[in-house]
Amino acid sequence: MSKLTRRMFTTAGLAGAAFPMLLPRSAKGANDRVRVGVIGVGNRSGLLIDQLPEGAEIVAVADCWRKRSEDAAAKRKANWRIYDDYRQLLDQKDIDGVIVGTNDHARVLPCIHALQAGKDVYAEKPLTLYVSEGRTLVRAVRKYNRILQVGSQQRSMAMNRVACAFVRNGGLGRIRLVIGANYGEPVSAQPMPEQPVPAGMNWDLWLGQVPMRPFNDELFSHWMRYREFSGGDQTNWGAHGVDQIQMALGTDQTGPVEFWPLPEGPRGAVGFRYANGTEVRLELAPAGEIEGGTIFAGENGRIEITRNNFRTDPPDLIKEVPPQEEIDKWKRAQWQAKYHMQDWLDCMKSRKTPLADVEIGHRSISVCHLANITRQLDRRLRWDPEAEHFLGDAEANDKLTRRRRKGYELPDLG
Repeated sequence: MSKLTRRMFTTAGLAGAAFPMLLPRSAKGANDRVRVGVIGVGNRSGLLIDQLPEGAEIVAVADCWRKRSEDAAAKRKANWRIYDDYRQLLDQKDIDGVIVGTNDHARVLPCIHALQAGKDVYAEKPLTLYVSEGRTLVRAVRKYNRILQVGSQQRSMAMNRVACAFVRNGGLGRIRLVIGANYGEPVSAQPMPEQPVPAGMNWDLWLGQVPMRPFNDELFSHWMRYREFSGGDQTNWGAHGVDQIQMALGTDQTGPVEFWPLPEGPRGAVGFRYANGTEVRLELAPAGEIEGGTIFAGENGRIEITRNNFRTDPPDLIKEVPPQEEIDKWKRAQWQAKYHMQDWLDCMKSRKTPLADVEIGHRSISVCHLANITRQLDRRLRWDPEAEHFLGDAEANDKLTRRRRKGYELPDLG
């Protein structure tokens, strides 16, 4: 592949966010740095804390288990304010934005509360636990006129943006088939023996919307295995691959119209189709470089897009690539997110729409949820992406929402 000049890279609109503008007074902190709070201080949030761009600073953290907050602060020799309840953090007027890195089942409600408190939000993916929860979050972002960036960092990676733009702009000609990874789905959490709640943990707050059940370390440590708390790897790693499909096909504001199980494929394989006839098959083993990636086959060739990389057949199908520095900067830290967070900070200043806006994140994760519903029901389903409901299938529509525990209901947005 030949090199793309910097002029071509930037004029193609692929270099990233717009030039930042001055922060409004309400968004400024000490020394004009963006002051950030973190809700949920687990492993992923720890990586985001360590990769926070220089124009921002962490001033407060909140976690339902105080030990995690204290350990995170001690590890970094940080003098953060520590709160046991995230709502106390949101009451702090000097905080401009929050990173919400909670578990999947506990993400949307803190996001909405943050928006209501006038904070901009960086929300990790998977963005939601179920489909209708995501539409409520989109409405909240628009109602309160805030910035919400979803942590789908491949949206910011230059190699992914170039490759997806190539597909979207017709470089492959008519798309014949899209093939993605077949990620595992979660199982229902069966009753587990009660164990003592760790000191300093608010188990009720950790459970959030999910029905009350006794503490068990298996549930607390491996919640992603269970349907009540997560969509499993289909909404974890699958969120990256599906988001890439949506980006490359130009369907960020909509979704497929039909889903079906693939009995001829491996267990759990699912197919879906967009209104223009493009068919996607989630059937590849989720291993190696395909993790987070997708294969697009078209009239003019084939392209495999993975994280910060792509390969084509024929090899010179894409003749222009980003500058090497733009590619290399994404390799300098584990699970790199710094430059995606920079887009969030830039948009907090400019008030422009971020690269992974809430509508984009909602639409992409909805496809993952719908694939899981197809697996559960094991039948063909017709989907209306505008109304966001299944056609003629009450049982499937019941799975688009969940009954939330009292005290953890989503707010009425009017």
